[in-house]
Parts: sequence; structure tokens; C-alpha cells
Amino acid sequence: MRRKDREITDISAIDTFLTEEKILRIAFYDDGDIYIVPVNYGFRRESGKCVFYFHGAKAGRKYELAGKSPYVGFETDGRFKMIEGGSACDYSANFQSVTGTGRLSLIEDTEAKRSALDCLMNHQAGEKNWEYTEKMLGAVAVFRLEAEKLSCKAK
Repeated sequence: MRRKDREITDISAIDTFLTEEKILRIAFYDDGDIYIVPVNYGFRRESGKCVFYFHGAKAGRKYELAGKSPYVGFETDGRFKMIEGGSACDYSANFQSVTGTGRLSLIEDTEAKRSALDCLMNHQAGEKNWEYTEKMLGAVAVFRLEAEKLSCKAK
């Protein structure tokens, strides 16, 4: 990171920010193209590692790319506030962001899928212990993204 004075390394501060935000952008490599898709996510630490969960259809570009090229980039940002200036070049902004790379995998195990969906729903809706029918679980693709590199920046 170029601006070390803006880097956040405190894990609890990073986790607090990731818990507050609701949208994660996933960047896939697609044979020379980059495909970025925003997803609702659930987040937790597992064995000290940052892990994100999200879901989608069992078809389409995101699903296909997850199987084809599981190494992805990700980003979320928030806490944006414009800082006005006297001229255009004096304007700035406060913000916070997390960026990184990691490995994406598809969750197939039913209990692991339930746990991941509970994490996602708790993060998004603030409630736990949801009910999922076998039909629901069979119809949805649930993804696990384990961060391998992660950086957090704030101004």
C-alpha cells in the first residue's frame, strides 16, 4: 500500500467495517476479460482467516467462472463523506475500503451450505436460525471465498 498512513491493520477494526457493509464486489478473470459482480455477503473469521459467503444461481457467468477460475479479487467500500474545497482540486473524501484476493469454492455439503446461508442471512438481516428446505438447498449455489490477501484503507 502506497499510503501507509491510511492503512488499517487492526483486525477488529477491519472486522467491524466488514460487518457493517452489505455488498462485496467479486472480480473474475474470464479469458482476457475481467467480470465484476456485486453480491450480498456474509462474513466471519475461520481459523483467523477472513471468509465470505454468498449465493447465486446454479447457472450463468458467475457460476461458470467460479468453477473455471476460482482465484478472484474482491472489494467493498463505505463510510463515504465528501470534503468540500475552494476549488475542484481541493475537494476530497473520507472513506474506508477493503480489497483483496482469494480462492472461491462451491459448497456442496448440506450442513455446510446451511451454515453458510445462516452466516449470510445473519449478516444481511440480523437474524439467525433460518429454515431451508431440501428443495431450496438443492436449487441454490453457495460460494465460499477465503481471503488470501487483504488490505484495508481509510481516510
